[in-house]
Amino acid sequence: MTLTQARALYRDGRYTEASAMLEEILASAPDAAQPASVLGLCKVRLGASAAGLHLLARAAAAAPRDGEVVLNFGIGLMAAKHASEAVRLFRQAETLLPHDPAPVLNLASALLLLGDIRGARTAARKARLRAPEMAEAHYTMGLVDAAGDDLPAAERLFARAVALAPGFAEAWLNLGVTRYRRNDVDGARIALRKALSARPGFAAAVANLAALDLLDGEIDAANASLEAALAADPDNPDLRLARVTGLVADDRPDEALALLDGPPPDEPSAALHWRLEYSLALLQTNRPEEARAIVGQLGSVPPAFQPLLDLRLIMLALHDGEADRARAQAGTMQQRLRDTAGMLPEHRIAGWFNVARFWQHIGEPGLAFDARAQGHRLLGQLQPFSRDRYAAFMEATMAAFDGARFQDGPRASNLDSAPVFIVGMPRSGTTLTEHILAAHRDVHGAGERGALAGAYNRAGGGWESADGPSAVAALDKSTLDRIAGSYLEELHALAPGKARIVDKMPGNFRLLGFAALLLPGARVISCIRDPRDIGTSIFQYRFNGYHPYSHDIADLGWYIARQRRLMRHWDAVLPLPILHLELSDWVRDFSGTLRRVLDFLGLPYDPACERFHQQDRKIRTVSRFQVRVPVNDHGIGRWQPISDRLRPLIAELEAAGEDLGPADPAFRAPETDRQTI
Repeated sequence: MTLTQARALYRDGRYTEASAMLEEILASAPDAAQPASVLGLCKVRLGASAAGLHLLARAAAAAPRDGEVVLNFGIGLMAAKHASEAVRLFRQAETLLPHDPAPVLNLASALLLLGDIRGARTAARKARLRAPEMAEAHYTMGLVDAAGDDLPAAERLFARAVALAPGFAEAWLNLGVTRYRRNDVDGARIALRKALSARPGFAAAVANLAALDLLDGEIDAANASLEAALAADPDNPDLRLARVTGLVADDRPDEALALLDGPPPDEPSAALHWRLEYSLALLQTNRPEEARAIVGQLGSVPPAFQPLLDLRLIMLALHDGEADRARAQAGTMQQRLRDTAGMLPEHRIAGWFNVARFWQHIGEPGLAFDARAQGHRLLGQLQPFSRDRYAAFMEATMAAFDGARFQDGPRASNLDSAPVFIVGMPRSGTTLTEHILAAHRDVHGAGERGALAGAYNRAGGGWESADGPSAVAALDKSTLDRIAGSYLEELHALAPGKARIVDKMPGNFRLLGFAALLLPGARVISCIRDPRDIGTSIFQYRFNGYHPYSHDIADLGWYIARQRRLMRHWDAVLPLPILHLELSDWVRDFSGTLRRVLDFLGLPYDPACERFHQQDRKIRTVSRFQVRVPVNDHGIGRWQPISDRLRPLIAELEAAGEDLGPADPAFRAPETDRQTI
């Protein structure tokens, strides 16, 4: 039983075993400074900070010239959140251990925690000079550069750290975060997965991967990973904060407040984020004075969090009835979003959409459009769109799934009539139509399912690949039967006994040829709306998921025109029945439209459909608020107040030969859209 063995146990995180060994050593040599020093560290790590610091102080007093003992005292103080006191000891240890990188590495970390970036940089450079092949030295310098917003340098340093130590989980984590801050989402995801491989269950990596999943629209995957991780580690602040951020963004403040109950995290940046999310949840639950108290204690905040604070200040000004103050704050927020370096990409993007909601709320649709354009411009950098690539996919789809393929080629043998596909452009009425049908006693609304796209990709279709349609169209009958069997088994498991199960993934309009091969008994409802209103409404929102066509107003017009062209192709060749449903039909004649839809699906009339807005269903799309009220005409003619800004979209539609017709005088949008912020 030796001090060396005890140190090894401590380094492995086996603090209880190390403590038992060290206490035996001290029983025979009670004045030995080094065993007392290591035992003090163990106690601090085990949560007994007072006892641990007492041992560390006693050891340092007994051996003030022992660099290791002095260093350990500083490390203990840092672990106990006494960074200022630790700095003095790290400087003392640096003198006592002039060739050891550990004192200056710890000094850099302490100074960084205290906000002294210049001092931290000096200490980190010394560490790299003392140990040029030490991963921790490059990692610490990377933390300093990241704090100073030199992201290219930080990325290089974190990459060097993981090259030297491939199992360095924290370095992989920070490499992922830095890549994300540089708009390299794919690279960030790779690094974060490496962090999890190095340390399974690493909470910070799980939280950041969930944030990327949300950015890509993988809402179920993000929530599932966070909830599983929280079940295993319910008090972890990284996981709780990540879940809270999603809940607040989804307007579920009560659930967010339940997770926020208790003290904020110790780490300063996480603590600030915690308080900002807490204040927003309080504002969402109409508790402005409590939110004001939190915001008032924050003072100035780092650039990364400035958009979050600005939004809270705007909301408080609106609550106080001070419109001029709110306008001034919104103008300040926009200037910061344009000019301030160091903001997280997510916070900058969300900031533009949030300030747009403010302008929309006070009846300034033009200013709202301009702010959204800035947010979409940033999103477009993360989700680039290629017209050539999409056009090649669409042309290949129409060539592979032509009339001859359906007339002469094989199809699956099932005649299951349960599947109903509601398709169209986003914001064309797909959510409304599904919500009305889901009220029917014989119908299950399954929401936006990725099952058809998943089956298409597994069958060789790829993601909007020009080669995919021909590969899928060439499938033989036995393969189609096998794929259909799996698809239908999963579908019916959602709602056993229901006559119709509705999948309202709008983008399935691209895959209707595959659906016709797979499910000969299916029906299709195609939702239609004035393309100018569709474009306006899509541009108004920041959609979760991958919608690259939506970030440039001209691309959006081009894409809508291609969607309409593809639907005309399906009308001509598809063997599945298709019902075309104008959104305005629900407004002009709700009862007649309902009976027409039910007849198309072979369903009896159910008066519950008339009360669709009273259903308590979980809806994740941006239409979740609109379907909670009776049908109205608020969304018709929405494009007219901003028609000048829609010229690029309208030009693309007209160039494609779309007959737009005049504005509908019977249905004009209100001058202001009282959208909440």
